[in-house]
Amino acid sequence: MNDRAGRRRARRLAIGTAVVLALAGMNGPWLYRFSTEKYHQYKINKPEYKAANGKWEIIDFPEEYRQNTIHAALLRTGKVLLVAGSGNDQDNFDAKKFDTRIWDPVKGTIKKVPTPADLFCTGHTQLANGNLLIAGGTKRYEKLKGDVTKAGGLMIVHNENPDKPITLPAGTTFTGKQNGKTFVSKDPVLVPRAKKVFDKATGKFLRNDPGLGRIYVEAQKRGKKYETGTQDNYRVHGLKGADAKNTYGIAQKLALDKKDFQGIRDAFEFDPVAEKYIKVDPMKEARWYPTLTTLSDGKILSVSGLDDIGQLVPGKNEVFDPKTKKWTYTDKVRQFPTYPALFLMQNGKVFYSGSNAGYGPDDVGREPGVWDVDTNKFSKIPGLSDPTLMETSGTVLLPPAQDEKYLVVGGGGVGESEESSEKTRIVDLKKADPRFEDGPSLDKGTRYPNASILPDDSVLISGGSEDYRGRGDSNIFEARLYDTEKNELKRVADPLVGRNYHSGSILLPDGRVMFFGSDSLYADAANTKPGEFEQRIEIYTPPYLYGDGDRPSLSGGPQTIERGGTGTFTSSDAAKVKKVRLIRPSAATHVTDVDQRSIALDFEASGSKLTVTVPENRNLVQAGWYMMFVTDADGTPSKAQWVKVP
Repeated sequence: MNDRAGRRRARRLAIGTAVVLALAGMNGPWLYRFSTEKYHQYKINKPEYKAANGKWEIIDFPEEYRQNTIHAALLRTGKVLLVAGSGNDQDNFDAKKFDTRIWDPVKGTIKKVPTPADLFCTGHTQLANGNLLIAGGTKRYEKLKGDVTKAGGLMIVHNENPDKPITLPAGTTFTGKQNGKTFVSKDPVLVPRAKKVFDKATGKFLRNDPGLGRIYVEAQKRGKKYETGTQDNYRVHGLKGADAKNTYGIAQKLALDKKDFQGIRDAFEFDPVAEKYIKVDPMKEARWYPTLTTLSDGKILSVSGLDDIGQLVPGKNEVFDPKTKKWTYTDKVRQFPTYPALFLMQNGKVFYSGSNAGYGPDDVGREPGVWDVDTNKFSKIPGLSDPTLMETSGTVLLPPAQDEKYLVVGGGGVGESEESSEKTRIVDLKKADPRFEDGPSLDKGTRYPNASILPDDSVLISGGSEDYRGRGDSNIFEARLYDTEKNELKRVADPLVGRNYHSGSILLPDGRVMFFGSDSLYADAANTKPGEFEQRIEIYTPPYLYGDGDRPSLSGGPQTIERGGTGTFTSSDAAKVKKVRLIRPSAATHVTDVDQRSIALDFEASGSKLTVTVPENRNLVQAGWYMMFVTDADGTPSKAQWVKVP
């Protein structure tokens, strides 16, 4: 369309809008709303508006492919893995209907993938070989007080035999020595042998510390009269001789109280080429809501989660070795709330921002700091504003990753609190004595903000809600770009879909951002109508893709570059390139995405050739596949080239 035709079209639209607005005064609020929406659509689609604010659009999946997406990860093939498991749907869980989809954002194709377990509220991270490690998930849905018909709870099984462990099968019965009430175990339990304790000075034997096993038990019959009120010792049925003497249970109150979700030990690698799950060694602990973080040696740390009896894993952390496909416990115990935001630092230690997404006491493991996993030393970092409003906050390692600055966004009170924070906080871990300082504030207190790093070093912050799970119709239809150099937030185009609990965002290889999920508790401001899971996928195209010029080209080059090594790529715009970034693909859930990071590469341009150098620090550049973007002076990025760092 030429300029003259464009001006004629704009004039006709303006006249038409004026006429409709005039009619609205005579014909009531319907016409007014209609005309206002028409004008809004006209405004947000103007080229100059999109160049300043970007644009949102909804990707309409065919109905047969829709699902309640809880987790998403960008695969090295450029496709997106969308995982629902049972999708926070008890009926799906009972029917063992577990869903996974693979979506190709370029071709628009969608594929269903057989899902081997309920990978709902699992943990995940990118592996060096390009597979996605997925660990944990759901064994049992929660039961609210009033829905629980059989008294139950935690039984600690003791084994005082120092010579051998003992295994109790599912269905083992326990009878209280004082209360006389009988309870039945739901699963098998392995109870380790007792540990002999000696005096360090004399070597004299002191005692046996019993081995302990944890198991969930229920009353044999329904009803309140089978509850217990106090601690009791329990005799284990079916044991004889020494086993009967050495093995017993101890339980506190066993009641009809609410029963939390229970986790599973299952672990899988998802192969993006074969597009299937591959079972690996299960974790030592069952986990629901765990965080997986890559360590300095390439092993994967698994932390927190609810266990197979619905209790917070008591600080027992473990690591997965991608070479042996086996899990082992760490030497020391440290407890965090579920889905803690844990990031590998350049010195090999782990930064905990204080962000988390769910369960755990409000006074244990919530203070931010630097954790030396080997020694278990934890150095707290002061200065955090709204420190009691960190649950459901988001944390992102600001680009470039070499600066080691983190941005913590929003958050809310523990549990179902209606409180939320409008704060952003920044911490520079390169300082000798780091402390948090406030960044620019959001307009509203925001739980569940999604934050994605962009190739131009900005961060897209969008969505969330003011109250727990969007309660009170409190979804926030706002998006902002955070400028890392100016430390400023800029309001951009508003999203079309509300996003709160069970939502996330993923940077795509073409520089756009995909948003998924949302699980509102209610669908109305009065909190009377149950909410429905948001199945629509939404795409945000940032302003940098609506500039006047073409985006920089990037092609060729090696698929693998060693740390400290170089690679030469072809770009007809090499002379205009201002930045080169390696961006690790996201694996996001529950406002937790510890994988994403953007690493600055040194580069030299010569004619149409661009030679880049990868930093040597393996903690900065973890082994794996990355998207490589180049950007020009206007911040316009190329499409990504996939590069592997071994």
